[in-house]
Amino acid sequence: MKTDIKLIDYLEVRRSIPAFQMSEPGPDKAQIEHILRIASRVPDHGKIAPWRFIVYRGAERQRIGEALLKLALEAKPDLSEEMIQVERARFTRAPVVVAVVSKAAPHFKIPEWEQLMSAGALCLNLLISANAHGYVSNWLTEWFAYDERAYPLLGIKPGEKVAGFIHIGSTDFPAVERPRPELAETVTWVGGEDA
Repeated sequence: MKTDIKLIDYLEVRRSIPAFQMSEPGPDKAQIEHILRIASRVPDHGKIAPWRFIVYRGAERQRIGEALLKLALEAKPDLSEEMIQVERARFTRAPVVVAVVSKAAPHFKIPEWEQLMSAGALCLNLLISANAHGYVSNWLTEWFAYDERAYPLLGIKPGEKVAGFIHIGSTDFPAVERPRPELAETVTWVGGEDA
């Protein structure tokens, strides 16, 4: 992906790349920190940062994959060999995986719903920031995002929720467009007289 295109041109073709189509190289630590700094520039009512990042890199991703496989087998001991490999590779498909963790909680002023939306905005900004650095990205929430048995091995604390796992890497695969909704199906106009 080019890094010198105009923002409007990029937004017109922004596309996630499947994690299984990703490969090395991924961003190094300094690039990841810059990606995260940019991603953090999201709407955040009250400036409370109701979210945090967990960055998974290197061999630790394999350890997590093995632990997730064990949990998956506890729930479904008859997993096919193909699904065993899928579970094992959950965190090794991309060179870097970043969890966006929502810390939304009751607040005297800021509704929890707004805190959750801030975490969602953070996920999208993280995708865009990774793309701006020349990498492809994908926002996934898989079964372990909702299974609290997996939280300790992922570094997620009690009371937190996973907004998404952002996979970041490179690819040789072309970005393939997918169907998008027509505006007539998603927009309600209120007021205005122009045709």
